Amino acid sequence: MTNFTSLLRFARVMTSVAAKAATNSLPMNNVIRLCEGPSLMHHAEKAAAALHSGHVISVPTDTLYGIAALAQNDTAVKRIYEIKHRNSTKPLAICVSEVEDVYLWGKVTVPHSLLASLLPGPVTLIFHRTSQLNPALNPESDLVGIRIPNEEFIRTVARCCDSPLALTSANISTKASPLCVEEFNELWSKLHTVFDAGRLGGEDLECREGSTIIDLSQPGSYRLIRRGIAYEQTTAILQRFNLSVID
Repeated sequence: MTNFTSLLRFARVMTSVAAKAATNSLPMNNVIRLCEGPSLMHHAEKAAAALHSGHVISVPTDTLYGIAALAQNDTAVKRIYEIKHRNSTKPLAICVSEVEDVYLWGKVTVPHSLLASLLPGPVTLIFHRTSQLNPALNPESDLVGIRIPNEEFIRTVARCCDSPLALTSANISTKASPLCVEEFNELWSKLHTVFDAGRLGGEDLECREGSTIIDLSQPGSYRLIRRGIAYEQTTAILQRFNLSVID
């Protein structure tokens, strides 16, 4: 009887180990390779449908993999914070598809030609928010960071949604920002769909710095919030438009 009990206990342990391994193995049925199967538009429409249903998904950007939800959906925004274990006081940026969309959600202080010089690209621009933006998004701030990644899939998703996406990196807040979907596989089960475009960027640590974040909320000036991967080209453009830096 003792031997039988020991064997039963061993079998249960091995079953548990196998189940855990299966959870962490590749692939899972909610991971979709963008380079395979139907067209980009088909996948984008699938992503938009999930977002409109209140789900959180993972998408590639021009810098890192991100997780996204509809910015105008209170419950979905809250879910992003839960998935990332993110401090509720840390703001989320929004993603839109076109330069003209920036004016809907931010009070733009710079010429359109400057926006068009920076976007789309690996830059997040901070403006005072408009009244149209969900007040439950970053409720403690009257500012909002706005992105247009230079990545066709996420821009197509935003275009299909016809609504801004709340966007942040696809990692638990204490971990490194991911360049491939395998680096955040512990989050897959918490996401409706993971859209996999392969590895982003190179092997150096600079690739994980994310977008350059610039505060343009004060007319005629800019403040650097995060250097990111596009610092030099971004500041060169800002100086060409005669904006002065605020330390």
